[in-house]
Amino acid sequence: MKSFYQYLMTERNPKSTEPVAQFANNAFYDQSFPKQSTDYDEISEYLEENASYLPSMTIFDDAWMDFQNSKH
Repeated sequence: MKSFYQYLMTERNPKSTEPVAQFANNAFYDQSFPKQSTDYDEISEYLEENASYLPSMTIFDDAWMDFQNSKH
């Protein structure tokens, strides 16, 4: 099963201004991102405490919903 990080990396696009693409681009450079996690609460807590590059948690929530949908 893919981790959220692995899913998020499929959304990377350095030329895009889309919020999820920007999130993915920044997460790629975040050495401490919980790369193996598939746990919403763990990732959410990490982002709230450490991800100054994420302007809104809504972006994470949108990406998480897409991640969940991609598993079906």
